[in-house]
Amino acid sequence: MMVDTLLVKDVMTKGVRVTGPDSSVKEVVATMNRFNIGSIIVVQDNRPVGMISERDVLRRVVEPCLSPETIEARQIMTHPVITICESASVAEVVKIMAEKRVRKIPVMKKEKLVGIITYTDILSKVLNMISLLGDLV
Repeated sequence: MMVDTLLVKDVMTKGVRVTGPDSSVKEVVATMNRFNIGSIIVVQDNRPVGMISERDVLRRVVEPCLSPETIEARQIMTHPVITICESASVAEVVKIMAEKRVRKIPVMKKEKLVGIITYTDILSKVLNMISLLGDLV
């Protein structure tokens, strides 16, 4: 598999966790902890409208000493959210990540959220490919 022909759907993580814009930050953090994830996608009407990372919670809730019970996801999410089609190339998503300075991008199939692709997903796949090539030597 050549890196330039590798598709997002071959590398992405499926079964992403989501939350609604009205969820409290306390609920968001509980979900992130329960599933051991560093970020969560905020959806409204089944469409991604934002993302919340651990860093967002620290900067926008913890540091200013706000109450996570009273702050809603919509108030701290990063938006608008950048998405990519599952049939896009990994080279294309890497370019977008570099240009937009993001590490995680929700993946869409038509109008449906089907996964997320992260820089660690990409690195893992590339390192695995290099390892396989190394076995040939």
